[in-house]
Parts: sequence; structure tokens; C-alpha cells
Amino acid sequence: MTHPPDATLHSASGAATQAARWGDYLALLKPRVMSLVIFTALTGLLCARTPMDPSLAAVAILCIAVGAGGSAALNMAFDSDIDAVMRRTRRRPIPAGRVQASDARGLGVTLSLFSVGMMGLAVNWLAAGLLAFTIAFYVLVYTLWLKRRTPQNIVSGGLAGALPPLVGWAAASGTAPLNAWLLVAIIFFWTPPHFWALALYTTGDYAKAGVPMMPVVRGVASTKRQILAYCLLLAPLGVVPAFTGLGGHLYLGIAIGGGLGLIALAWRLAAARPGEGDLPVGRKETLYEVRPEARPARDVFAFSIVYLFGLFAALLLERLTDAAPLFPHS
Repeated sequence: MTHPPDATLHSASGAATQAARWGDYLALLKPRVMSLVIFTALTGLLCARTPMDPSLAAVAILCIAVGAGGSAALNMAFDSDIDAVMRRTRRRPIPAGRVQASDARGLGVTLSLFSVGMMGLAVNWLAAGLLAFTIAFYVLVYTLWLKRRTPQNIVSGGLAGALPPLVGWAAASGTAPLNAWLLVAIIFFWTPPHFWALALYTTGDYAKAGVPMMPVVRGVASTKRQILAYCLLLAPLGVVPAFTGLGGHLYLGIAIGGGLGLIALAWRLAAARPGEGDLPVGRKETLYEVRPEARPARDVFAFSIVYLFGLFAALLLERLTDAAPLFPHS
């Protein structure tokens, strides 16, 4: 296993080799992931259609954000050996030697305990319990157990990323009804095709790091078929909220159009053959600028983000504008 020089030094000494800046600690919280968590949690909170004091709603969202940041810091602390090997992650604060893993663990535990305690004391204990379960599942079940042991790691671990709208809903209403679980199910079924598409063009990194992602263990062809299968399940599932009192006309249109687009891209990916060619001289491969043969996988990965954002943005916009759902509860 080959480590970049700075990562090798850091992993051997267990200590930071450079002075950490505030931005390094912010990076430990995975702010881009946190923004998605906040967005889906806020959607769940508003879709509960339960009057809630704005200050308590703000506290609930803050607790969910802090909990997401705490679990992210713990994930980075425990996965620093993997991050040190992968091109996409080796510049993160711990493998780059700017933050000690022990400091990241301390930050993660502190933020996690604070977020759960504050949620319980200020909002309600159902939301606090669900938030605690989300953090524990992500850190203990996914990061420490499943990620390194099974190619189904993303499938099972995806539950943690799917729970924020349920936590938001419970914070507002003190309940966890079927419609809230429907939002969870959409994110849960979205997660495997999203991350497996990314893994298709970063397979070498996962193999080098010893992470049994689906393309590494089962091969590219099998992964493509499974991405298509999940998209075929996800697209109709995404339409269901329009018929359960959640979504309106805008949501239905986005769910149908987005679902068909996702299936089309997954179908093209499944049928694609390895291509040839490389990036122009001097250009480096990124998440979105890739070699020609990786573009079908890149397109599924990128469009899946647009698809999920569109679904939750439609629900949020309809709720903020008081648009009537297609089939209101009687």
C-alpha cells in the first residue's frame, strides 16, 4: 500500500505535522454533506405541517447540523488510514498531518453528545433518540463495521444519511409517521446508485485502500446492473409522495421527469463499453471532469444529486407557498 509522504509520516507518528487552522476543523465536519443533511431535515420538519416556534425549529436544525458534523469528524478520525491512500481524500486535515486523529475524535464525541442532549432538552426526546441512533449507526455500524467488510456497505450505511428528514419531522410533531419514513426510503434507495456511480471511476483508489466497494468486489458489469436496478426502483418510489398527501403538481412533475432522466442515464451506463482516450494534457481528473470512458458513470453521479435536490426542493417550495398537495389527507 502506497502512501503519499506526508500521509505516511502522519500515520506512523500519529501526530499532526503542521499547525491546524480553523478551516481544518471546519473541514472535519464535512460542510457539503452537512448542507444536504440540513436541507433534507428542514424539508421533513416543514412537511410535518405542525406549528412550531421558530426559535425551537432553529434549535432543532442546529442540533441536526451539529450532530452531522460530529459524526463526520468521528468518521474522518477512524478512516484516516483510508483517506491517506485515496486521491480524493488524502488532502483532508488528518491524513495531510494538520490535525491529530485524537483531536478529531474528541471534537466528534463532544459535538455528538451536545447535539443529542440539546435536542432532547429543548425540543423532544423522540427527535433526540432518532438523532442519537443516526450518529451511532453512521459511526459504529457503517464506519467501524460495514465499510471495510462488505460490498453492501453503502446499502446498509445509507440508512444514516437517509434519517435526517425523519429527525426533522419528529422534532416538529413528536411523531414518526409513514410519510416521514417515505422520505427516508427515497434517500435510502438513492444512496447506492449515487455512490456506486462515483465508485465506478474511482475504483483504483478503493482497491488500493482495501475498501470492498461493489466495483472492486463484484466487478464493473455487476455494479452497472445494480445501479440500473436501484434506479428502476427509485424512480417510481420518488413519485409516491404525490399520492400520500405530501407532494403537489410541481413535485409530481419533477419526480416523473427526474426519475425518467435517471433511468435513461443508468440504462446508458449499463450499456456502455469501456472507452478510450484521456483528458487533455495538463488537466487533472476531478469528480466531474473525467476521462471519456468514465463519463456515463459521472453523469449518473451528477444527475442523481440534481434529482434528489429537485424532489426535496419541490416539497419545500410547495410547503413554503402553501401549495395544496394532490391528494390531501381527509
